[in-house]
Amino acid sequence: MSKDYRRYDTLAAVKELDYPANGLAENGEKGIPVNITEIFGENTLHLDLLKERLPKSVWKELKKTIKDNEPINIDVADAVAVVMKDWATEKGATHYTHWFQPLTGQTAEKHDSFITPNQGGGAMTQFSGKDLIQGEPDASSFPSGGLRPTFEARGYTIWDPTSPAFIVENKNGKVLCIPTAFASWKDGEALDHKTPLLRSNEALNKHTLEALDLFDVKAKWVSSTGGFEQEYFLIDQEFFYRRPDLVTSGRTLVGAKPPKGQELDDHYFGSIPDRIINFMMEAEKELYRLGVPVKTRHNEVAPSQFEIAPIFEKSNIAADHQQLTMITLKRIARKHGLVCMLHEKPFAGLNGSGKHANFSIATDRGQNLLEPGDNPHSNMQFLYFFTAVLKAVHDYQDLLRVSIASAGNDHRLGANEAPPAILSVFTGDQLEDIVNQMLNGGAKSSKQGGLLGLGTSVLPELPRHAADRNRTSPFAFTGNKFEFRAVGSNQSVSFPVTVLNTITAESLRQMNAALKKAKEEKGSLEEGLKTVLKDTLEDVRKIIFNGDGYSDAWKKEAEKRGLLNLENTMVALPTLVDEKNIKLFEEHKVLNKAELESRHEIWTEQYFITLNIEAETTANIVKTMLIPGAVRYLNELLALNDRGKSTGLKVDSTSGLATEINDTLGELTVALKELEKQNAELGGESPFEKAKHLHNNVLPAMNKVREIADQLEDMVADDYWPLPAYREMLFVK
Repeated sequence: MSKDYRRYDTLAAVKELDYPANGLAENGEKGIPVNITEIFGENTLHLDLLKERLPKSVWKELKKTIKDNEPINIDVADAVAVVMKDWATEKGATHYTHWFQPLTGQTAEKHDSFITPNQGGGAMTQFSGKDLIQGEPDASSFPSGGLRPTFEARGYTIWDPTSPAFIVENKNGKVLCIPTAFASWKDGEALDHKTPLLRSNEALNKHTLEALDLFDVKAKWVSSTGGFEQEYFLIDQEFFYRRPDLVTSGRTLVGAKPPKGQELDDHYFGSIPDRIINFMMEAEKELYRLGVPVKTRHNEVAPSQFEIAPIFEKSNIAADHQQLTMITLKRIARKHGLVCMLHEKPFAGLNGSGKHANFSIATDRGQNLLEPGDNPHSNMQFLYFFTAVLKAVHDYQDLLRVSIASAGNDHRLGANEAPPAILSVFTGDQLEDIVNQMLNGGAKSSKQGGLLGLGTSVLPELPRHAADRNRTSPFAFTGNKFEFRAVGSNQSVSFPVTVLNTITAESLRQMNAALKKAKEEKGSLEEGLKTVLKDTLEDVRKIIFNGDGYSDAWKKEAEKRGLLNLENTMVALPTLVDEKNIKLFEEHKVLNKAELESRHEIWTEQYFITLNIEAETTANIVKTMLIPGAVRYLNELLALNDRGKSTGLKVDSTSGLATEINDTLGELTVALKELEKQNAELGGESPFEKAKHLHNNVLPAMNKVREIADQLEDMVADDYWPLPAYREMLFVK
């Protein structure tokens, strides 16, 4: 009888699942129903509260900043600070923090108390406009990519009045969080994701207003809007903490594919298990209280994979809310004995997770400039902005690809589950037909969807959309917005949106100049539009593709069209600092050359460090867990063989299994030595040389180790294998 060497009990994860349900009182006895309209935004200092608490004159000035993007003065900041402090302390907050987004891709915070000692030996709460506007965190350990030496530690956080402050709470206290930008002390270079996002929105605002003026449309300001869908995995924390690869890397570095995965498509949109729905409800409740307008939840394709999606907001606020969503999902999962995993590909052989970035452009009057209406062929304003985005994607495929490049996303992009690395735009049949009409003399009609009859009088006839959806497209028009589907689940959405804002602003700048000239030459706006749209679409039509983005035929077709195929991060990253891209960002005052070069260096180094950690973790798991477990099992088989010989019992099958395991262990040992050898090599002095070595040599060696280790897992007795298996992690809820 074999000894049980497992260090965990599979059933322990489901023995005690009496986690607090959402909405229960603290004593757990009485359910309290959640009224969404009452709790929504209760932990957010929203505009109505500010208007109610501020003097009218101050509110009027603050509104100019929030609504019309005008600068703020210190007197207004002082008044807002008093309101902010009073509101926060009334709700029980004892500390405040400038909440910012450094180039780690995560958020950062340093907490300061409201308490200030007074001369009488007591204390008072104090918070000034100066405290609100500017913070001074130690910036030395945040990545700067050469913008500042390590010994220069000073950096500034700067209040962003356009994004509301909020309170984060736990059972022991509450903290006021103030969204801020983060810049270098020396020259004010952007050390974060928020600053360039705000700059890019100003660039988009400038050139969109210029275009609207040509159409004689009135607007005070324009902003990109975003709705960011978040995919994620949930597994029991018992399994997560038994897997060193999940703890250090966020993904399984070894692990045999189970007999059943997602092949039956039975998880997708399926009934949500009680334990998971309890988690979802509590997470949503917390997000509602923070003012995050989450709308949709459902099971995703892979087992234990799920999705949450919000309603559209201004992109700056939506990006902050997206970070809050990731933080909240992780935090609430732990309360339910779960771990929320946001890695793009935590389980090899199963679908990975993305973050679909829905992008549109709206005016201060609420007009969506990408709304086609019932007859898009005659909606020249829509066609103008639609064409501008097509041109942006066509002209800057490389930038869009860089914006979603990472070690994690490399496992996902191009697989039969996610958009390919080749950038193309799905327009749908209706808009593709209109484009073709415009290229052949002018658009005169729009294909209509008609009604969808379902063959039974019981079910009503449905209006059918004029175009289908395409899940294989990295950039798809979906009714009244574009959906950038290639964004990684674990990354900040701020830089992809910054790129979209900037390249769209550049397209509009060029088209506006062409339209002004054509209008003068043709004598009317309509005739000038026809010329500009036709000329632009002729140049960029090759970016339109409505077919199967996963097919090999598309790769060949894309190559014929001259589209870029930047297959992985190491191929994509160098294009960030191409001369044309530096010129683009500098002309629109979004990022200067030094700021771009810093990001190139930081993201290259992050790629290198990620792969280095994965390689060392893989080697450690194999040496200290997998090989010892397999050797113990082999020893038992050999002992059985010896007893068989001494008793005359035929044990040929056991002897054959022992030989097979021994041979596989030999292969694994050889592969492990090669991995350790390659990982010990640096590949050069620069971050790029090191990252290239990791990609070209270490990653293949790591994959080879995994291949053999997964074969071994299918041979070794279950009670000798030291790691939770896929079937346990994915199906025990």
